[in-house]
Amino acid sequence: MPIATVNPATGETLKTFDPMGPEEIERRLAAAYAAFRRHRSTDFAERARLLDRAADLLDEDRDTIARTMTTEMGKPLAAARAEAAKCAKAMHWYAANAEALLADEHPSQGDVRDSGAEHARVHYRPLGVVLAVMPWNFPLWQVIRFAAPALMAGNTGLLKHASNVPQTALYLEDLFRRAGYPEGCFQTLLIGSGAVEAVLRDPRVAAATLTGSEPAGRSVAAVAGDEVKKTVLELGGSDPFVVMPSADLERAARTAVTARVQNNGQSCIAAKRFIVHTDVYDAFTARFTELMAALTVGDPMADSTDVGPLATEQGRADVETLVDDALQRGAVALCGAKRPESLSNGWYYEPTVLAGVTPQMRIHHEEAFGPVASLYRVEDLDEALDVANDSPFGLSSNVWTRDEDEQRRFARDMEAGGVFFNGMTASHPAFPFGGVKRSGYGRELSGHGIREFCNVTTVWYGPAE
Repeated sequence: MPIATVNPATGETLKTFDPMGPEEIERRLAAAYAAFRRHRSTDFAERARLLDRAADLLDEDRDTIARTMTTEMGKPLAAARAEAAKCAKAMHWYAANAEALLADEHPSQGDVRDSGAEHARVHYRPLGVVLAVMPWNFPLWQVIRFAAPALMAGNTGLLKHASNVPQTALYLEDLFRRAGYPEGCFQTLLIGSGAVEAVLRDPRVAAATLTGSEPAGRSVAAVAGDEVKKTVLELGGSDPFVVMPSADLERAARTAVTARVQNNGQSCIAAKRFIVHTDVYDAFTARFTELMAALTVGDPMADSTDVGPLATEQGRADVETLVDDALQRGAVALCGAKRPESLSNGWYYEPTVLAGVTPQMRIHHEEAFGPVASLYRVEDLDEALDVANDSPFGLSSNVWTRDEDEQRRFARDMEAGGVFFNGMTASHPAFPFGGVKRSGYGRELSGHGIREFCNVTTVWYGPAE
């Protein structure tokens, strides 16, 4: 993929960028390492001052950067503004909480004496330069949820962003520069995917984090493993949305629509598989389909638009392939399953509901990265769990039930990094975020996320002579 801004609403290439050459990459690696050696010694008050300033600037820039994001990847403008606001909020959160999250831990006095020590503690120290390989779907949020905790921990960052959001990537570097961060603390690398391995293998890079596809995660993890470097991977998701008989069906149906088409359906934690108890299947399906069919597809810059274009032409083709395969194998389209006739330019696809999805269809096992919902009818809780867990992914999950026994069972047995009851999966800086199985490993956000890129150090003091 060339490094370029291509408007997905029109297919027009607006701006292209030359990839950085070896000399510029080397200059930036050297600057990142030099900055780390200084930044790791700063106190939390100084780090918080810088991050708070960056958050304030982002709030001031909200409308401008929102338009850039919408132009580059097609999300509705209102959603882009909300993403920018969410990022600023998370930055303030880490500025306020990082010191407490990384406070020294003190083992019990009994354990300290048993070890032969006078006293001991566990200390969190930064690892170094962290390489972030980030996707286009949330071009600000995916970066900030790595950058804010990494910088507050005393690390420095190198961003290799998706090639179709270069202006957003350059904005992020400029944001941290304007906030007063010293040169090298946060830099963008305009490079193609083929240049990532050499950067990751460089001894000045201590660790890597990647959000993206499973193949990309495998590639980065293989290189990092060969170099014995820490990685955090947040990969795909095919989240279940389970509706049981005690659910508030109107709320569940409305939330299901938002959960499926948020970000034009291009979200790892979007609900994708709707698993509905037979007692409420017909009522839920009718309402859900009605609401999906009523969504307005159109220009993402327009306030009236609910669903904009998919980010890339290939992305739409991939969605069409999955839907066509399902239809050929017996699924039924209750709405959508085609390109809007009134939008001949751009990479639009209608919100789609497929009923009768079975394990023989590719969409049952693969992630549909677009506004396509798969419906399943189940007889009881056990079957609901079986269908929900019958996926190579395990990022998050939604369950609609007011039965406390059912809630305990789903919380215990759902194979996912999160279980959200009677609401939509969402990320928040206070809660750990990540998955199991092929959705990756490690956690972002919360105290768990900030500690991922820390050296957890035992400090032991023997008895004084």
